[in-house]
Amino acid sequence: MKGFAMLKIGEAGWIEKSRPSCGPMDAIVRPLALAPCTSDVHTVWEGAVGERSNMILGHEGCGEVVEVGALVKDFKPGDRVLVPAITPDWNSVQAQAGFSMHSGVMLGGWKFSNTKDGVFGEFFHVNDPDGNLAHLPKNISVEDACMLSDMVPTGFHGAELADVQYGDEVLVIGIGPVGLMCVAGANLRGASRIIAVGTRKVCVDAARLYGATDFLSYKDGPIEEQVLAMTKGQGVDKVIIAGGDNDTFDPAVKCLKAGGRIGNVNYLGSGTFVKIPRAEWGVGMGHKTIAGGLMPGGRLRMEKLSRLVSLGKLDVSHLLTHKMKGFENVEKALFLMKDKPADLIKPVVTI
Repeated sequence: MKGFAMLKIGEAGWIEKSRPSCGPMDAIVRPLALAPCTSDVHTVWEGAVGERSNMILGHEGCGEVVEVGALVKDFKPGDRVLVPAITPDWNSVQAQAGFSMHSGVMLGGWKFSNTKDGVFGEFFHVNDPDGNLAHLPKNISVEDACMLSDMVPTGFHGAELADVQYGDEVLVIGIGPVGLMCVAGANLRGASRIIAVGTRKVCVDAARLYGATDFLSYKDGPIEEQVLAMTKGQGVDKVIIAGGDNDTFDPAVKCLKAGGRIGNVNYLGSGTFVKIPRAEWGVGMGHKTIAGGLMPGGRLRMEKLSRLVSLGKLDVSHLLTHKMKGFENVEKALFLMKDKPADLIKPVVTI
């Protein structure tokens, strides 16, 4: 079969591979729509997870089941399915402890385009489909379904990690597609004021639709100075980091009230250390909690989030700025994510 792969660090291209085999608790899926992610860019061009050779990329997509193992109960060939980016091993000790995304080892639930071939192939493998796939509701388009793989669950997890409560003032740093879903998640959890940090008009306009009330740009000066001015020196209750780099924790901590919480869902693709300001962290005793986490995966999460879309509570179509048709356009879509033109939020490719 054909797939678009990481050939080595710094290089991606098309390759031919054998179709994946199906074990008794596996499924083989044919993609119906695919979307590249900034994580793919980090993986290929920054070597964020180390060297990978001829590994098919991609972890965002939806598809049609073409084969299931003998022990699979709830899915059959022909079923159209949602596919989460994170597919845990649900019988692992880590899953029993409540951290399924770290099944086996830290980040172990992240298999696609990390420890096995991803979804940018003519077929892809899914472990434990009864625990990881979800049936695609008939009123959700395949393009929108791709946003349920990663963008929605990751963004919403940012709001969960920050523990956004009714009436909270929340700062969201970065309003790319994940950050926009952080805004949407914070809004659904009852945030009163959502301050969004971003510069591109297409993202600012979308953030406003998802519930952002205020906007600022790092180009206008240090983030913390602007936030403190907006909040009369008090800072915000919660911060969600969905963009920036290893130094972004510095302004995040400075913007946060004592007793506040930072949720990080930004993929730190390079560097060795993050920067935390000693004094503004209360010399280590300010009760300013920093929580970073990989999105939860699995069937239940997919079913719950898809209900928000199918019942009209969440419109993910605002994320989809560039739509293409044809499997061959996966390459073009990935390079769009790498180059990030001003009018881009997210590309999607229908097969």
